[in-house]
Amino acid sequence: MSSLQEEHWHHLTHDDVVSQLDTDPHTGLASDTVDSRQQQYGPNALTQRKGQGPLIRFLLQFNQALVYILLAAVIIKLLLGAWVDASVIFGVVLLNSIIGFLQESKALNALDALSRAMVTETTVLRDGEKQRIDARSLVPGDVVLLASGDKVPADLRLLQSRSLQIDESALTGESVPVEKHIGELETDTSLADRVNMAYSSSLVTYGTGMGVVTSIGDHTEIGRISELIASAEVLATPLTRKIAHFSKLLLYAILGLAAITFLIGLWHGDPWIDLFMAAVALSVAMIPEGLPAVLTITLALGVARMAKRRAIIRRLPAVETLGSTTVICSDKTGTLTRNEMTVQKLWAGGEDYEVSGIGYAPEGDVCQSEKPVLVQDNKALDELLRAGWLCNDSLLKQDEEGWRIQGDPTEGALLVAARKAGVDSAQALEAYPRLDTIPFESQHQYMATLHGGEKPSIYMKGSAESILARCDQIMNADGTRKPLNVDAVEAQVKAIASQGQRVLAFACRDAAADKSGIEHEDLAQGLTFLGLQGMIDPPREEAVQAVRSCQAAGIRVKMITGDHALTAATIAGEIGLDQTIAKGTTPKVLTGRELESMSDETLNNEVGDTAVFARVTPEQKLRLVEALQARGEVAAMTGDGVNDAPALRRANIGVAMGITGTEVSKEAADMVLTDDNFATIQAAVEEGRGVFDNLIKFITWILPTNAGQGLVIIAAIVASQPLPVLPLQALWINMTTAILLGLTLAFEPREPGIMSRPPRTPGAPILSSEMIFRIVFVGLLLLIGSFGLFELALFQGASEAEARTIAVNVFAVGQSFYLLNCRSLRLSMFRLGLMSNPWIWVGIAAMMAAQLLFTYLPLMNTLFHTAPIGLLDWFYIVLVGLAIYLIIGVEKSIRIRREASKGSSIRGAGEIAN
Repeated sequence: MSSLQEEHWHHLTHDDVVSQLDTDPHTGLASDTVDSRQQQYGPNALTQRKGQGPLIRFLLQFNQALVYILLAAVIIKLLLGAWVDASVIFGVVLLNSIIGFLQESKALNALDALSRAMVTETTVLRDGEKQRIDARSLVPGDVVLLASGDKVPADLRLLQSRSLQIDESALTGESVPVEKHIGELETDTSLADRVNMAYSSSLVTYGTGMGVVTSIGDHTEIGRISELIASAEVLATPLTRKIAHFSKLLLYAILGLAAITFLIGLWHGDPWIDLFMAAVALSVAMIPEGLPAVLTITLALGVARMAKRRAIIRRLPAVETLGSTTVICSDKTGTLTRNEMTVQKLWAGGEDYEVSGIGYAPEGDVCQSEKPVLVQDNKALDELLRAGWLCNDSLLKQDEEGWRIQGDPTEGALLVAARKAGVDSAQALEAYPRLDTIPFESQHQYMATLHGGEKPSIYMKGSAESILARCDQIMNADGTRKPLNVDAVEAQVKAIASQGQRVLAFACRDAAADKSGIEHEDLAQGLTFLGLQGMIDPPREEAVQAVRSCQAAGIRVKMITGDHALTAATIAGEIGLDQTIAKGTTPKVLTGRELESMSDETLNNEVGDTAVFARVTPEQKLRLVEALQARGEVAAMTGDGVNDAPALRRANIGVAMGITGTEVSKEAADMVLTDDNFATIQAAVEEGRGVFDNLIKFITWILPTNAGQGLVIIAAIVASQPLPVLPLQALWINMTTAILLGLTLAFEPREPGIMSRPPRTPGAPILSSEMIFRIVFVGLLLLIGSFGLFELALFQGASEAEARTIAVNVFAVGQSFYLLNCRSLRLSMFRLGLMSNPWIWVGIAAMMAAQLLFTYLPLMNTLFHTAPIGLLDWFYIVLVGLAIYLIIGVEKSIRIRREASKGSSIRGAGEIAN
């Protein structure tokens, strides 16, 4: 066993592979063997590649244009002998770099934690039983079962294969899935041609198989080439790229203003050293150093909030895109509904039956006219329920939490119905042992099983269309057979489906005693139709409310399902997906067959007005998403199966199901729902809007304050006056306010009515005309307040140090008052609730405490060239801050009234037009 990790296994026989791995393909490894091999070989995981070390990441914090300017100032100060100033400036640069380093480390740790949360599970045989385990606990020799939709968890030598196809594009570059076989190959067979192997991280796209683990972790083929695969997460989103571009433009503009200001000062005859420090002060004052940090923290908080609401963000751009989603294409089963299928209707031997009881607990009866019946009195009914039990891959179990299904909910409903009818599971399995299976695949729409025993039989279940096409007779209640009346069966299918139930059809045929396997050719014709089972998956109550909330937010919800058209329409009517009709009324439905005959132009016109799409293929799901995007929609698409992956990848937001979702769908998605609930999508959209709101609030707060500082310095140089704010003081203002004040906006709760607004336009610029006006307006107010009090203090005989202390405090107090305005761009803080974000008040209190130290602590006076000021000065400073708050409050009120008036005028015009 010591050298097995380096062995090539494709050229060995089955017996050699099993012998060398010391395993049993029928029972798997024993628990004690697993424990010893886990200690010997370690976890089945790739060693994390080392990124940039902490030292490099820390030094890169200095690789910024602003920092270069500040370091140049440090050198000049040292040359001039101003050791204290040089030390303070360098200390601030160092502090800023440390904060940036810690924030980046926190973001990387958060992403690492999220990646660890996305655990791959796999099915193995251990101690003779099937188990679902974390793939990281696999060891060489484990026997792994593969099915369509699985990610291969380790390198496997295949022992069984039924129509198995695996996508190995990540490993070999081959875009077409590879058909797998189990025979041994030549020793020199190339990697791409090793059809008897399944390699870690490849995806099963079709069929089933079984293999034994030959290599794990770094010793797998994907592990050997992992260094060649670029797998680093890119943290930049469209928003952060816009911010980065905007910041670059802002830097160029500020340096240009600094140069112009420097030239004006030279023209006035000012010393060039003073002018250089003024240019540095201008640069420091106007560049919003805290913007990138707060963006990162706000996005991180948004991801954390979504995770608490059961939505795991796999790709950070999803946080932003969620805020502009205009349409959600949702699967039905398990997302809009409870995923607790319950059989309620049976049709067999020409008779209708009802099944009482709801859910997975096998409590209820098979009834006719509300009276329990003996199933054995109707041979066709007995065979129908037996077929539902035997042609089934799910398990019905009871634990401390009650009855639950391990497997597909639809199959689970069949098990529950059979148990209600008195089918004994152990006796049925003993009397009808399974010999072979054809698993369900979407292109065939059926599953079939071969059973031995006294009367070898083939049982088959699937859609009514697929089963009826293969049957030529039907079983009567007494067990005899007669020619099949397809129209009569289809009428029953329609009647059951019209009640919102999913309909499954069942058939059987006798099998030869020596038959050990079945193929699709065995099922092409000659089967006996047994009957129908109708089941319902009721809508989730929370999903109904979530759909209403999305619709109020201007987001339309569409159902895209593989179910029967009438079933889908009935559920959609109960939920109220189509807002143009009364709730409970059946909405318009387009089927896959109708879509197939539509041109792209016709589909683009129809897709906007249609709420339900039924019986669609994977290609049609992808086509529907593309049609919505062609109309300018921002589309979110939910899915859980392999067939959903193309549409998930193409959608603006791909949403996979965490419980029922396949690994393929999760890989293709941007977001994973840990509870498979549509209400979680609505919650994620709500959180996404809240995150974007808080980012805009911070930008609206920080840019005017930086503009105000810059305007004060420009005004002083143009007027040939002393600088009201020195470079050190500008650094102090920006560092303390961004951390103590601005960061608190990231914790601002969602505003009331956030889901009553229309979606944000994706291409809208960051700075709207409203924000640009606010930047200029608040900047001018700060200019007037700080420069005015600075000049007033000098006029009254105060020293420059005292006057500058007043000017700096104007900015600190003014930004604190303006922060209250920025809690909402439209609502007052009283409407929001004074204590709805207590961090605001904590931040303001901390800011005032810092300013008192800045003003009165002798050490701070020495470091920052400040001086104590009087109580009357504080009165004027607070008066300026209060004036800013009131003026902006009045401006918000006027704008809200104007918008309300405009909205009512538009509504009035619309009513007149109607």
